[in-house]
Order: sequence, then structure tokens, then C-alpha cells
Amino acid sequence: MVGTRRDALKLVAGAAAMVTAGAWLARGQDATQRSPKANGESPLDAGMDPKRAKAILEENQKDIKKNIEKLFQLASDLKEEVGKTDATTILSLAIVRKTEEIEKLARQIRDRAKG
Repeated sequence: MVGTRRDALKLVAGAAAMVTAGAWLARGQDATQRSPKANGESPLDAGMDPKRAKAILEENQKDIKKNIEKLFQLASDLKEEVGKTDATTILSLAIVRKTEEIEKLARQIRDRAKG
């Protein structure tokens, strides 16, 4: 169990960093090697024009890249804010909101990477 709020925030910041690193590594995969969607359809399998499918995959990759940059910036800001705050006496509402925003963005990246 986490002893203090500071330890909890360090844990959240570490988790955000791990998500970021995982996403950075995942974006290097070739689009044709990714597993298909849960329902079995992907732009490559749907009988779609290959050029259109490639354009969709490239757009997804650009979105993922942009979101990863934003996630990295948010995680860095959170780390700085936690370093400045004495979390043993008070937990800033801004920190809680920032962690929720990081969590939401990480979910969006994960869902986009899945296809």
C-alpha cells in the first residue's frame, strides 16, 4: 500500500512514463504487422482501396505521435508540479486534474494504437 500522497503521485507519474515509453516503442511497428481489430476488421482487411487504407493508417500514426508528445509534456509538467508541492500536507486539485487528463490521454492513445 502506498504510504503517502507523494508516493502515490510518484507512482502515477511513473505509470504515465511507462505508458509513454510503451507507446513510443509501439509506434515503431509496421502497420501490416499489427493485430486486427477485436471485431476482425481493419482498413487492410475490409476490402478497402489499399491507398485509402494506407492513408488511414498514416493518419492514425500521426495522431498517435501528436498525442504521445502531449502526454509526455503533461507527465513532465506533473513531475515538476509534484516536485514543487509538499504533498504530505496538501494534495493540489490541479495535480489530481492533471493526472486524470494524463489517464484519459493514455487511454485514447491505447485505443488508437489498437486500431
